[in-house]
Amino acid sequence: MIEWHLEGIQYGSCNCDHACPCQFEGLPNYGHCQGFDVIRVEKGSFGGVDLKGVVAAATFAWPGPIFEGKGQLQLIIDDRTSEQQQHAMEQVLHGKETVDAGTHWWVFSAMSDTIHETLVRRIDYDVDVDARTASVNIEGILESSAESIKSPVDGSEHRVKIQIPHGIEFETAEIVNATTRTTGGAIQLGLDDTYGQICLIHHTHEGPAYNL
Repeated sequence: MIEWHLEGIQYGSCNCDHACPCQFEGLPNYGHCQGFDVIRVEKGSFGGVDLKGVVAAATFAWPGPIFEGKGQLQLIIDDRTSEQQQHAMEQVLHGKETVDAGTHWWVFSAMSDTIHETLVRRIDYDVDVDARTASVNIEGILESSAESIKSPVDGSEHRVKIQIPHGIEFETAEIVNATTRTTGGAIQLGLDDTYGQICLIHHTHEGPAYNL
């Protein structure tokens, strides 16, 4: 197994309501799951390949809960990366060179019957964990934005976190209101005011670093 590790800031959204029950091993609000996530690597390497600064995303969809499988998955990697970096991120985000069920990427891939061809496109990604904001533009593929959940009474901002000690994706995530649209790619998304999360990721080939 090739040793790897990466630390970065991940933003993602899905079609569930703001309190996504899938985070608590429940069933998705509307019976199926579809969404995307994107990560910018702050530190990382894969078998000696430096991953610092790499941005990569994935779109995904399942006809039911993720654990029932039969899903589809497509990766998009920023076009400012080298071929070695692109290969490394494919391995990580497809759950390869990873212990079984070690990361959410492993689970997403294992539960997908269809793995679409990886796309290489320009990805512009801005995120602020403390402000709970994010914006993503993937050239010809996807646009997404996130902001704090607002009170319907007076418009004030809510700050809501999910904490999952020893989780395979994160320990703490900021919950946000997200809107996502695809304009290309194999998986179509049209999500308005749905669940979003912003979190710090620190994963290795053996799973999240905090679990080791």
